[in-house]
This record gives sequence, structure tokens and C-alpha cells, in this order.
Amino acid sequence: MVIANIIGGLGNQMFQYAAARALALRKSVPLKLDISGFNSYGLHQGFELVNVFKIDTDFAESEDVRKMLGLQSQPLILRMLSRPEFVVLRSRKLVIEPSFNYSEMINEVPDDCYLKGYWQTEKYFLDTSALLRKDFTFRQPLENKNAECATLISELNAVSLHVRRGDYVRDASTAKKHGLCSVQYYHDAVQLVAERVPNVHLFVFSDDIFWVKKNLPLDLPTTFIDHNHGAESFNDMRLMCMCKHHIIANSSFSWWSAWLNPRADKIVIAPNSWFNIGNYNTRDLYCPGWVIL
Repeated sequence: MVIANIIGGLGNQMFQYAAARALALRKSVPLKLDISGFNSYGLHQGFELVNVFKIDTDFAESEDVRKMLGLQSQPLILRMLSRPEFVVLRSRKLVIEPSFNYSEMINEVPDDCYLKGYWQTEKYFLDTSALLRKDFTFRQPLENKNAECATLISELNAVSLHVRRGDYVRDASTAKKHGLCSVQYYHDAVQLVAERVPNVHLFVFSDDIFWVKKNLPLDLPTTFIDHNHGAESFNDMRLMCMCKHHIIANSSFSWWSAWLNPRADKIVIAPNSWFNIGNYNTRDLYCPGWVIL
């Protein structure tokens, strides 16, 4: 059995699910999701995967985790063992993501294992991408404004542009770690896509549309999407993935919006700086063919 620790916003939940789903399929073992961390998690919209997508999955009970990890399932011990210096103390069944970039160690883990990490590269699930696209089918039909926007997007050379602020501004630790994409990045990205795509129409998505309108000059036809909030925020991802091309932020939310677009001719522009601090190797974060600015 593979048990996946799920935590974070929707984009991070998708990475964690995708890596675990692919691993469970390769090993022909059941998959369960451990969502106990959301009991004390105050950011974003909580656990969203099964509400947003047509995912049929089982959930791990505390007893499932205890049977697999023993004493190492205790939250304090598990948190301590997540630190690199304690790797030698870990059970083989406790699989902590060793680095931000792809690690071949995923191919050596036992059939019964507990995955903890973010696993932010398609290399962990590329072999099951077709199945995952089915899993990540949105559960509810489009309605009202979103249905109108979807129709408009389908009629235009639509390019999604995502500006992530929110917790990147409000939450001190998140802001310190990630930082914000610069106005210059968006200027250069818009200029590049306009050179490659005729009759561009920008669809701008942000958790701070007021800031975007005030600070980001856009000289192309533009529609600002500002009606999806709270539990409806996932609809921004849904509309973004319907666009033909993408300018993403340093955010797993817009990463998935670009990945879910199945078009072979899509242009995806991503920021070179994904983190503000730390020595992260992000080479595997970007998919082949994406333009890095």
C-alpha cells in the first residue's frame, strides 16, 4: 500500500496525489491519502481534491499510518525525521522527498510506503499522465459567469496570465520563501507571446485583481477574471487551462493550469525565479518546451 501525505493548497495537493497515484499504479498496490494534517491547517481552502475533481480514492486512518510506520507515525517524531540529518533513522517505509528536483530513489521504495513531500515535477508521474488527466476532470459543470467566460475563451486566441499574491504577501514565511514575480517578468512574457501569437486576448487571473489593474500595464485586449473566491477559487484553474497559451506565476496553481491544457502547440511562459530564498534546484519543475524568463 502507498499512503500519501496530502497538505497545502490545491496545486500542491495535485502534485502529491499525482506522484503517489503513479507509484501505486507501478507497484500494483492500493493508494490511500492521509489528510490528517488539515485538522490544524489554516491556509487556502483546506482539502479540495475530491470536491474539485472526479477522484475516487480511499483515505488513510490513523491506524493505517501506525501499522506502516510504528512509532515514526507520531507527529513530532515524523516532523523530526523529515529533516535531512535524521535520514539514517527513518524506516524504509517512510519516504521523505530528498530534494526539490526529481530523485531516482522513488523507484527503490518498498511496496508498502508512506510518501511525504511535494514532488513538484511531472517526472514522478509522466508515465501515467493520461490517467491523471482523467482523474483531474472537474467534478461540477460550469455555471453562470464561468460558463460565459469559458465560451469567450473558446472563441479567442486566449492567453491566461496568473498573478499570485495572496499568502505570498500576507503570510510572512511564505512571502520570504517564494517572493513575487516582477512586473518586468510579466511585461517580457506578454511581449514574447504577442510576437508568437496573432490577435492575443489576455485573460488575467489573480487573488488581487485591484493590484494588477493598478500596477501591471497591459496593452493588449484583456479580460480580468475577479469573481471566483473562497471555495470557488478552483474555477480560476479551470478557466486558465481552457486558454490556448499561458503566462504562469511561481505557483503550483498556475503550473497545473498550464499542464492540464492538452494542446500540443501551447506556449507556456514561466518565471526563472521560483523561490526567493534557499538553494533549490528547479530544473525538473519545468516541462519540456516551456519558455523560462
